[in-house]
Amino acid sequence: MESSGIKEILDLLPHRYPFLLVDRITEMESGVYLKAIKNVTINEPYFIGHFPQKPVMPGVLIIEALAQATGLLAFEAIGRTPDSKKLIYLVGIDNARFKSPVEPGDQIELFVEHVKNSRGIWKFKAQALVAGNVVASADLMCAEKDAE
Repeated sequence: MESSGIKEILDLLPHRYPFLLVDRITEMESGVYLKAIKNVTINEPYFIGHFPQKPVMPGVLIIEALAQATGLLAFEAIGRTPDSKKLIYLVGIDNARFKSPVEPGDQIELFVEHVKNSRGIWKFKAQALVAGNVVASADLMCAEKDAE
């Protein structure tokens, strides 16, 4: 799949403003990898308090953007969309590293690669890059669970 816009993202993720953190899918091979972008603007609500003197995107939200990218890849791979009965949840984060701050005006390139499935747990390698430089990375795990 080549580039997909916000409509396709909204079809595949249950997240909505202000917590939708993926703006565009730029490339995807079903079940293998996904590349996407998150445009970081000063209008993000967290910049009011993080930090007023030097706005920096919270690292946990960079990880959340990567987790949403894994959800996009997983939902697309299983050929379903989220509904009132099933969701894909983040269930684990290992080896999280933050290398550089992300500021308003940056464009984060999200890259997630499927590593394996084991007993219903999907494992991914994930990286966030700005201008080609890694700003964060982690090993993420997600699982499909009942929404109720």
